[in-house]
Amino acid sequence: MISIIEFCRELRQRETAAEKLLWQELRNRKLVNKKFLRQHPLCVQSYFGKSLYYIPDFYCHEARLVIEADGPIHLYKKDYDKNRDRVLSDLGLKILRFENDEIINNMNDVLNKIILNLR
Repeated sequence: MISIIEFCRELRQRETAAEKLLWQELRNRKLVNKKFLRQHPLCVQSYFGKSLYYIPDFYCHEARLVIEADGPIHLYKKDYDKNRDRVLSDLGLKILRFENDEIINNMNDVLNKIILNLR
């Protein structure tokens, strides 16, 4: 079994076209000087004391903001995504979801929505 760190590295190597484009806009503090992490594990303790990991596509700790690039697979994961968003929201995180097409075709709108949520 691979570790969570190795799994995150693997996810970064298999990024989608939309994730790659968005990462180019977020990395190295390019967007209003905020630090973003890509495929960074967030650990949550379950009611049974077990560690659960959620791995958002992008995460800004300073702004407590999670950004998800949703591709076709998310059409089949709606219940999981809804529960995951609830858990992360309960931790005080804000979650933004963008469709891959939206990222690819309307990057300026996506970046403006992110900027509004960084404050």
